[in-house]
Amino acid sequence: MKIAVTGANGQLGSDICSVLKQEGHEVIELNHDEFDIINYEFVSAMLNDVKPDILINPAAYHHVEKCQNDADMAFSVNATAPFNMAKICKELNALFIHISTDYVFDGLKNAPYLETDCANPLNNYGISKLAGEQMIATTGCRYLVIRTSGLYGVNPCRAKGGKNFVELMLSLAEAGKPIRVVDDEKVSPTFTLDLARQISTLLTIKDSGVCHATAEGNCSWYEFASAIFELANIDANLSKADPSEFAIKVNRPKYSVLENHFLKSKKLNTMREWKDSLREYLSLRGK
Repeated sequence: MKIAVTGANGQLGSDICSVLKQEGHEVIELNHDEFDIINYEFVSAMLNDVKPDILINPAAYHHVEKCQNDADMAFSVNATAPFNMAKICKELNALFIHISTDYVFDGLKNAPYLETDCANPLNNYGISKLAGEQMIATTGCRYLVIRTSGLYGVNPCRAKGGKNFVELMLSLAEAGKPIRVVDDEKVSPTFTLDLARQISTLLTIKDSGVCHATAEGNCSWYEFASAIFELANIDANLSKADPSEFAIKVNRPKYSVLENHFLKSKKLNTMREWKDSLREYLSLRGK
């Protein structure tokens, strides 16, 4: 199949492109610096020229603090742009796969969220991503919205200065600095290569709707940091931070765990337990 991927040079996009190429698909890489997703005329012309069978959109404005300070940009990238891409996919009879987030929930459930649970985002990032989901659904295109959580990958994360959580922890340990990490926020850290592999299983799906795809199991950020150092065989100066130790710039859900219910109902769930994925990540980066 001919598959176009936005944000193809990003943390997730690069793994999606790699996996799809290995499987023999024709991949059209639409990089951040070459493909302006908020320019409707440009996007329309490009996609009508390429005519993909599938468009995958991992591109997003996902720096939470910046989204809070610039709601217009957040909505342009996370809501209006996906809406426009979905409309174009409708015209081309192409499947639109859009990546969304656990931040559409408020975290008050304290149990894994199902795709059918009511969303209630706490910040502009979550609000803009939820708006994108809802706007895509109005277009009548064939679509799959994939919500995920706590992404980390070998390719640098542009929005976080090139460092994901794992790399930040390893760099702090290497510098010999005391490391304090909160223990009151639950997440399912998800390796981008696992998510890319999961996406590849969904290319021929006939359903339209929302799908959760995260690593199995969950942990606090402190537990995640502990596992990083344990598996990397590093003796780090790690301790738990008090919940009030770090100033809260933007409200975030304390419980960001998603249940891969749709995938399991279709017997398509390939997501691994989060520690198994972390082992592969550390192996791939030579640790």
